[in-house]
Amino acid sequence: MRNYLAIVEREIKSYFSSPIAYIVIGLFLLLSGIFFYLIISNFMQMCMRADMQAQYYQMAPPKMNVNLYAIRPILGNISTFVLFFLPLVTMRLFADEKRTGTIELLSTSPVTNLQCILGKFTAGGLLFIIMLLSTSVFMILLFIYGKPEFGPVAVGYLGLLLLGLSYISFGVFFSTLTDNQIISALATFAFILFFWAIGWFSSILSPEIGKILNNFSLIDHFDDFAKGVFDTRHVVFYCSFIFMGLFLSFVSIESSRWRGR
Repeated sequence: MRNYLAIVEREIKSYFSSPIAYIVIGLFLLLSGIFFYLIISNFMQMCMRADMQAQYYQMAPPKMNVNLYAIRPILGNISTFVLFFLPLVTMRLFADEKRTGTIELLSTSPVTNLQCILGKFTAGGLLFIIMLLSTSVFMILLFIYGKPEFGPVAVGYLGLLLLGLSYISFGVFFSTLTDNQIISALATFAFILFFWAIGWFSSILSPEIGKILNNFSLIDHFDDFAKGVFDTRHVVFYCSFIFMGLFLSFVSIESSRWRGR
């Protein structure tokens, strides 16, 4: 346990001792803030139009669902942004160790491969949690000035966390395959983009094949979370995806040590 925590602490310090964490968090928050403003502005215009129509027809103004018209699109945008930013978080985890030669020190230290992988995965996950927490200011504003339901918001953020950890697990794997951070980031992006968009092909294929592809789509499993619907099937899917990424990372590191590289 001590070795695992030492790896986590080491990786967190390396994130914040370089510009990576600050740039990723800053750009992520900036983009999220811009789209938050656009979504809320559109929502306010919808409310104003609905009020004007109600006054014209002398009717009671309709109740606009904040969760439906504001929070769900916000969560959807965040789920898209992490697709681009998380490969930047994971690209250096093992690739930089190989480039600098410190991977040899890790392989001869008392830290096991599993502890090393879990430590680096946890560090990436903690940085992602900080990124998500930075967006909580938007939700706080909505709770102050609107009346959203807390349950769907919590479920939506749980979905974002599981989605992000799925990306990170395979980001760790691709980082074990190369000593080039750019290649690691591009390979991670291409891989998760494939599983992110695989459901799009279902409309041009037979219904049977399309249904199978939808079951492997990362974003399709997130849709229910964005709606505030908690389904254990989606949790199991994401946990399985995370486990597979970490397992492949373990196999990759073990094979590298066996080959003496």
